[in-house]
Amino acid sequence: MGFGNLGFGEILVIVLIVLLLFGAKRIPEIAGSMGKGIREFKKSMTDVQTSITQEIAPRDDRERLRAPDAQPRAEEARPEPKRLIDN
Repeated sequence: MGFGNLGFGEILVIVLIVLLLFGAKRIPEIAGSMGKGIREFKKSMTDVQTSITQEIAPRDDRERLRAPDAQPRAEEARPEPKRLIDN
C-alpha cells in the first residue's frame, strides 16, 4: 500500500504535520473546499465540451440536409491524386 515511492511511515509523518499545521477542526473545511473546487472544474469542463458539441452538431446537420447533387464547396473539392504507375 504505497503511493509511488511513499511508504506507510512517510504518509503518517505527512498526515501528522498537516494535523499540527492546520488543526483537527480546519482539515474538514480544507477538504470540503478542495472538493468544491474539483466539482466546479469538472462542471466547467463539461460545459465547454457541451458547447463545442452543440456548435459542431448544427454544422453537420446542414451538410446532411444539403442536396446530394449540389456542387461541393471550394474547400471540399479536391483534385484526384496523380497516378505514378499506369496499369
